[in-house]
Amino acid sequence: MSSDDSTSSTRLTARFIPSLEQVGAAAWDALANPAGLTAEEAGGERFNPFISSAFLLALEQSKSVGARTGWTPLYTILEDARGQLVAAAPSYVKTHSMGEYVFDFGWAQAYENAGGRYYPKVQVAVPFTPATGRRLLVARDAPEGALPGLVHALRALRQAAEASSIHVTFATEGEVAALSAEGFAPRTGEQFHFFNEAYRDFDAFLAALSSRKRKTIKRERRDALGDDLSIDVLTGADIKPAHWDKFFAFYMDTGERKWGRPYLTRDFFDRIGATMPERILLVMARRGEDYIAGAINFLGDDAIYGRNWGALEERPFLHFEVCYYQAIEYAIRHGYKRVEAGAQGEHKLARGYRPVATHSAHDFADPRLRTAIVDYLSREKVAVDESIADYEASLPFRRAEAGGDDQ
Repeated sequence: MSSDDSTSSTRLTARFIPSLEQVGAAAWDALANPAGLTAEEAGGERFNPFISSAFLLALEQSKSVGARTGWTPLYTILEDARGQLVAAAPSYVKTHSMGEYVFDFGWAQAYENAGGRYYPKVQVAVPFTPATGRRLLVARDAPEGALPGLVHALRALRQAAEASSIHVTFATEGEVAALSAEGFAPRTGEQFHFFNEAYRDFDAFLAALSSRKRKTIKRERRDALGDDLSIDVLTGADIKPAHWDKFFAFYMDTGERKWGRPYLTRDFFDRIGATMPERILLVMARRGEDYIAGAINFLGDDAIYGRNWGALEERPFLHFEVCYYQAIEYAIRHGYKRVEAGAQGEHKLARGYRPVATHSAHDFADPRLRTAIVDYLSREKVAVDESIADYEASLPFRRAEAGGDDQ
């Protein structure tokens, strides 16, 4: 599938491809994570593991995405007259709204109740991954017109797929501003991130909290492990197939209990373990020689990204220890700037995480649907902004201006 888009000086050709194998890992990664990219240019992360070819190909090749899942890859790519890749977007044609974490179920229901057809839709995202990152991958030396050409191509994909809409989710703030200028409707959400204020160690982080919160976290960490559990923190070659076997059992148990159908296959974990082991941080809780719980994190250059967790037995505070406190401790020890612990979770605030805004952009074929959603989003943004302000006012950090410890 292809279309043409032209600028005054350079002819660019858009294609929609079902696999990254058709462009090659090196060409994709030169756009996704180019050498020398600064955190500021990339919206906060110099190397984003989720838009790397290793991660996206693992999803494809393990059949974690594909027709049976309702996530059909049709990556949008833009090539110049020499056939060189100059821009791309991780785009999927979807037949549902699962696995996105930017919820539009209400939009779909309202539109279909009014006689419209909401699915299929085009999703520009990393499947099952609520982590902000670049979505419009434009080469730093791309010809003028590459970005609008990429937007034009996405709209061509929407039309070819007979889709109702395009949804660019967990994009950078700069990308959403650019898409807004092209007529997309911006949307604001919220998450909770830990920010490493150059803490010397975990105790220094605790010292920044109020006395009551320090005591609570110390008690939670103590109770989570008790006298019988220990923690293994694994990355790179230290992660063996046996670790993946255990972790997958945790993942399946949690997924089946929470949402009925875990997305990722066992093969996915083998593939990322083989192709990007240095970008994986596995935290496993062990009793003797037997693992009972674990969490997988991915490592950027600037941040740690918590993704999936599971446990085979219930234990108070073990989730907090394995998912939050161990990630904070690793970030401090290794100099990461922040920890992003996934979607939702007001409970993260009491554990040193701060509210942050997330951004997405949405485009609709039916102008009536766009009008209704723009009105909704304007009101939703006011509520989200107020929520973030309220969270900021209740953070557990000591109030220096109060002249002492905040109890």
